[in-house]
Amino acid sequence: MPLIEVEVVADDELSPTLAPRLAEAAGGALDAPAGQTWVRLRRLGNASYAESGGGPPPGVRPVFVQVLHARLPDEAALGRQAAALTAAIAEVCGRPAEHVHVVFSPAGAGRVAFGGRLLRGDERR
Repeated sequence: MPLIEVEVVADDELSPTLAPRLAEAAGGALDAPAGQTWVRLRRLGNASYAESGGGPPPGVRPVFVQVLHARLPDEAALGRQAAALTAAIAEVCGRPAEHVHVVFSPAGAGRVAFGGRLLRGDERR
């Protein structure tokens, strides 16, 4: 684990190499072993994104990131992960870091199953 969902605001089609590049960058940013960082990538058309107050400003195309860990690290470590993951995803997507928004989901242990097998709290996955 972690499972990462990335949603990129863009009208153009996304590069077919973007998902594997994001997986490698995210795995490196989170210091995860090979084969343990999984990325799902979606494009959100500009017409399907808005901000209150008439935004976004011209040229702003955010990237939204949802991260699911088996167990959440402490707040300090989570802050370091947020910074590293934001920088890595911004670089791969060619977007400013201030337009990358990361949300950490509650811990997945005890509520996420892989192939029908529930991830237990004491497992290292």
